[in-house]
Amino acid sequence: MEAKTPEQSKTTLTDMVLPGETNPLGNLFGGELLARMDRAASIAARRHTRHIVVTASVNHVAFSRAVPLGSVVTVEAKVSRAFKTSVEVFIDVWIEDRESGNKTKANEGIYTFVAVDETGRPIAVPAVVPETDLEKERFEAALRRKQLSLLLAGKIKPSEASELKALFE
Repeated sequence: MEAKTPEQSKTTLTDMVLPGETNPLGNLFGGELLARMDRAASIAARRHTRHIVVTASVNHVAFSRAVPLGSVVTVEAKVSRAFKTSVEVFIDVWIEDRESGNKTKANEGIYTFVAVDETGRPIAVPAVVPETDLEKERFEAALRRKQLSLLLAGKIKPSEASELKALFE
């Protein structure tokens, strides 16, 4: 199985915020944004694995900025790391100023997907080879996030979380 770069999985979805997608303050519902992020991330995961993928977890979401009615929203997703049968996908959300065209980062998220065969059984996925400094940073941090998740779920012992321990040594 040939390794792939994050760029090979890059997925960009651009859309406008419509009235039926907003809360009483005129901003995009958080759940609507999460759905858009999930769609972009699942396409990125599928591009990387070339298999059916299912959302395993939403590891992190930061709603840093409100997304107002009429905004042009761009969701960019790339696989940041692959494990045995899963991939972590990092998602950046941008809003475009209607007058200047300048883009501002509004939100970000990290989702995990598991690749499965036609019967729903997990299957192996290609490795990720990061190229840019940001891709390398996200790649390295993914292992710490995975270890933290496994530790909190009681699936590994603290002594087995080597990447997390290294942060405190």
